[in-house]
Amino acid sequence: MIRQALISVSDKTGVLEFARALAAMDVKLLSTGGTARLLAENGLEVTEVADYTGFPEMLDGRIKTLHPKVHGGILARRDFSAHMQALATHDIPTIDMLVVNLYPFQQTVAKDQCSLDDAIENIDIGGPAMLRSSAKNHKDVVVICDPLDYNQVLTEMRTGQGNVSDHTRFVLAKKVFAHTAQYDGAITNYLSSLGPDLRHATRFVYPETLNLQFTKVQDMRYGENPHQSAAFYRDIATVDGALANYRQLQGKELSYNNIADADAAWECVKSFEGSACVIIKHANPCGVALGVDAADAYTKALQTDPTSAFGGIIAFNVEVDGNAAESIAKQFVEVLIAPAFTAQARKVFEAKQNVRLLEILLGGGSNPFDIKRVGGGLLLQAQDAKQVKSDEFNIVSKKQPTPQQLLDMMFAWRVAKFVKSNAIVFCGNGMTLGVGAGQMSRVDSARIASIKAQNANLSLAGSAVASDAFFPFRDGLDVVVSAGATAVVQPGGSMRDQEVIDAADEQGVVMAFTGVRHFRH
Repeated sequence: MIRQALISVSDKTGVLEFARALAAMDVKLLSTGGTARLLAENGLEVTEVADYTGFPEMLDGRIKTLHPKVHGGILARRDFSAHMQALATHDIPTIDMLVVNLYPFQQTVAKDQCSLDDAIENIDIGGPAMLRSSAKNHKDVVVICDPLDYNQVLTEMRTGQGNVSDHTRFVLAKKVFAHTAQYDGAITNYLSSLGPDLRHATRFVYPETLNLQFTKVQDMRYGENPHQSAAFYRDIATVDGALANYRQLQGKELSYNNIADADAAWECVKSFEGSACVIIKHANPCGVALGVDAADAYTKALQTDPTSAFGGIIAFNVEVDGNAAESIAKQFVEVLIAPAFTAQARKVFEAKQNVRLLEILLGGGSNPFDIKRVGGGLLLQAQDAKQVKSDEFNIVSKKQPTPQQLLDMMFAWRVAKFVKSNAIVFCGNGMTLGVGAGQMSRVDSARIASIKAQNANLSLAGSAVASDAFFPFRDGLDVVVSAGATAVVQPGGSMRDQEVIDAADEQGVVMAFTGVRHFRH
């Protein structure tokens, strides 16, 4: 039975109600500092740890629970007579439950004005020591580091005559070790990312030692292929607007490929203002468009490549209403993503229960790093978050763009960022007209993009083209101009830039340089 509990928490969510429930079951309460004051001020009988150990809290609170009467009461094995005899000899009662969560180190260092001293003072010492001691001795000590576990423990105590099952004790202990590992990892990441002048805590982006912590969301049926196992993990703290924050409203369980493609669709559609629709197939946009509403944007996006859109992933940055739903329901769709769905839209998809509807609130956050696994290591890079605006275009051709050409080039440039390299994207009037993706030759990407437009019966006359990287020779430009393009946007930076600019002037087309490359592998 649980007879004595030590409670010391930074996050006090639900702790008062939990302590009251323990007291009602005749569990003695030990506590420290602010937690002890909270319990006492609300009428609970609680013993301060300093009174319990007979040793005062000291060094500005750095030492309060590091005492044999605390750790002896936690670590003693109840089934070892020698352990119990040692407790009796030194008059140490057992501590049967520990409720601890740690100083808010990660929240502290996330603040812009956080100093190194602030960070150091928020490194918890006694808390992790007690958590690890209790988790090690979980057969005899129930250990809780997450307020979400309070109800489960109370339920078991009420039905188990004051006890908690071995299974729950083990689950809680595993959670503690994961929690302390994540906590220590966050400290390591922060300290090893500091610059040489520690007084000013100059931050570098990449720590010398990298610790990553994720929480498993689900096991997958399989990975990219049926012979591969897979699982989906979420960041400990996800950023606003991230795919991992999705709420699935209906449909089958998401697959590995569904999540990968859904992320590509969601990140692309978030980059547009106004009603936008993005259709993704095998991680590439096969149709992107702006419209007056969701239905209009979808109709235009589908026009680009209706063949490839079959079985694709569709994302909107606006609410999906009944009209849009009626149009989408005519096609085979794997996943549909939007910030919201109207009741009418939900009604439409009730007849198509295999369609996975994901609701994700829009947000401006992005992952701090992109991560790519390689043999024996990891590649880390900053997110490709650079957004070039049309007024930053460097017009290098003699011909100057019209306002419509600027809009078309801007739209094409935003889409190209999300197309696998080598990427060539034809656009016009707020929609994609042809997309060439993932070819070893930029000329081949250009040809494929024009073929896609022909297959969809879309005219490229007067279109704008974006290339994710520079044209190394004029041949790629010649292909897109012969297909009908009259404006081209590209990063520039080739040894033969002048040759390409001269070709643009020779053919009377607009050319803009961005100075930014968008390789996507």
